[in-house]
Amino acid sequence: MTTQTAAAAAAEQTALVEEATKKSGLVWVNGQPVWHAWVDGALCLVAGPGEQPLPPALADGAAATVTVRSKDKGGRLVTWPARAALLDPASDAWRGAAAELKSKRLNSPDGEGVTERWARECGLFRLAPDGPPSEHPGAMPAASGAAPPLPTGATTRQPIPAGLPRLVARRRKKK
Repeated sequence: MTTQTAAAAAAEQTALVEEATKKSGLVWVNGQPVWHAWVDGALCLVAGPGEQPLPPALADGAAATVTVRSKDKGGRLVTWPARAALLDPASDAWRGAAAELKSKRLNSPDGEGVTERWARECGLFRLAPDGPPSEHPGAMPAASGAAPPLPTGATTRQPIPAGLPRLVARRRKKK
C-alpha cells in the first residue's frame, strides 16, 4: 500500500468515525449505551447523579472503546478506540461541550439550570479518537457479538397452535 493510499484510507476512516458518531443518537462506550454529542472532533458525554451512569472503567486519561450503530439499519457500523479526558467546568472546552449536550438533553428535571448541576455534581467527558477503528465496513468480525438471552420462565419454545393463523385471519375479515 502506498503512502497516499494509506493516507486516503486513514482519512476515510476518520470521516466514517465522525459522521457515524454525529448521526447516531446512542453509542456504546465500554459496552454501555450512552447519549452524547460530537463536539470539536470528539464524543462528549455527561455522567453522574440525575444523568446516565458512568460507563465501566471510564476515567480521566483512560482508554475506551466506542461502538457506533448505523442510523439506517441499526447494526454495528464502526468501533473505534478513544482516550477519555474529564473536562474542567471552568474551561472553555467544558462550556462548549455542555452547551451542545444541553441541546440534546431530553426531559431535564432542572430545565435551564442543568449545566449548573452538571458543573456541581456530574462529570463531563471528552472521548477523542485514539487510533484507527478496530471494526468498520470491510473489517468486521465474523461473530455477531450478540449475547445469548438469559434463561427465564417467561419464554416458551412450543410451536404456535396450527389453527391460530386462520383464526386471526378470520377475525380480521369480520371487522
